[in-house]
Amino acid sequence: MNFIQTRGHDDTKPKTVTFSEAILSPIASFGGLYVPETLPDLGETFLNKHINSSYKELAFDLLARFEIDIEQSVIREALALYDAFDDPKNPVPVVKIKENLYVSELYHGPTRAFKDMALQPFGKILSSLAKAKDENYLILTATSGDTGPAALETFKNKQNIQVVCLYPAHGTSDVQRLQMVTEEAPNLKVIGINGNFDDAQSALKNLLASPSFNAALQAKSISLSAANSVNFGRIIFQIIYHIHNYLELVRQHGIVMGEKVYLNVPSGNFGNVLGGYYALLMGLPVEKLVISSNENNILTRLIQTGIYDIRDGDLKLTTSPAMDILKSSNVERVLFSLYGAQRTRALMESLDKEKIYTLTPVELAKLQEIFVADYCSDEEGKAYIKAAFAEDYLMDPHTATCFKTYESCSNPKIKSIIYSTAEWTKFSPVIANALTGEVDTKDIVALESISKEAKVAIPAMVKGLFRKKIIHDAVIEKEDIEKEILDFL
Repeated sequence: MNFIQTRGHDDTKPKTVTFSEAILSPIASFGGLYVPETLPDLGETFLNKHINSSYKELAFDLLARFEIDIEQSVIREALALYDAFDDPKNPVPVVKIKENLYVSELYHGPTRAFKDMALQPFGKILSSLAKAKDENYLILTATSGDTGPAALETFKNKQNIQVVCLYPAHGTSDVQRLQMVTEEAPNLKVIGINGNFDDAQSALKNLLASPSFNAALQAKSISLSAANSVNFGRIIFQIIYHIHNYLELVRQHGIVMGEKVYLNVPSGNFGNVLGGYYALLMGLPVEKLVISSNENNILTRLIQTGIYDIRDGDLKLTTSPAMDILKSSNVERVLFSLYGAQRTRALMESLDKEKIYTLTPVELAKLQEIFVADYCSDEEGKAYIKAAFAEDYLMDPHTATCFKTYESCSNPKIKSIIYSTAEWTKFSPVIANALTGEVDTKDIVALESISKEAKVAIPAMVKGLFRKKIIHDAVIEKEDIEKEILDFL
């Protein structure tokens, strides 16, 4: 399968590239992204084939349908990393909460967040490619809190790979920050910036496209790639669990094969729900994709009005920080799918230059055929956390936003799958406040409070963070990022 470019092609890049080329160099012509030229058609035949398959068997067959140019032995080694999750036989539990409502728990990997689902196998594949080519790669990642720990975990001590992780210095939880700044491996560099996630992501995309930065790397015989979901190597692994979740509902007799469901996803950079969108296009029976936002409700406004407007630049710091994003990169891939390369380029250039674009009524109608959206305030989210806990379910604040959209955007007669993207341990002060009313609690105190209240153990890897040495203490201005990276190299 070949990959094409969301904004069309210029004279500097080929019209199509292979999967390995797309993941090694993820930024396409005119600053666009790579997408599959075609998608495999799965339908009920594929689903019925895998009704009793393991997660790894399903994943291997799906990747085979994409015909990616990666050795089968490398793919099997990459998928074997799911064996280190909490339950090797079921890395993604799907839990029934109440009639017609299920939660897909995506956080049972090494860093306790959904990014492990994609970054564990992706890291293996990318590092194997670098080693096979005998080339050195710098992997850039910008994080709002979960991508960073997962990327550092998957790439640490890998040959031919160096990683620089950018995070907003005041925009993550203590646990997320400690997961990054205590990572001790010679090929890792973690940099806090005085800014927000959008600043970090913009810096990443600018560096990926910068001729001077790339020339400086070339002089060091280093190539450049990224671990963010701008890289399709992340997205392809995020398609798999949407299909797995559907099959789980069939196995649990929650639905019959062919019955449509809602996929309800807390959305920041739009990569998670993009996997669901591609699964829908490939034949998964989906009623609607439900977009849950926090008070940074840019995506809600886009889907409800057709207007993407970030002119005021007013990013709110909320209790669901992984969703504190104004410029969601993966929306571009949906625009391309619905409206084509020429229109996508025009819309994205308008967003880059004017910080706004507006869909036509016809374009908005096409978008609304597939997506619905709403947002959840911090206080509403805490109320949902408390209510769920009263029914014996402990969840994080990102998952809580989906309970709002379940009520406001779904037909209660149709089954809904909510995507839980992080374990409760990553946002314990918010949860402690919701459950007990305690405020301004440090993470370690909140963890112990919740552990006692809920009668659950704090995972050893989380508890151990508070005793580890800080390795990466750099916090810099945005303008100094390039120099800091080159000094590290």
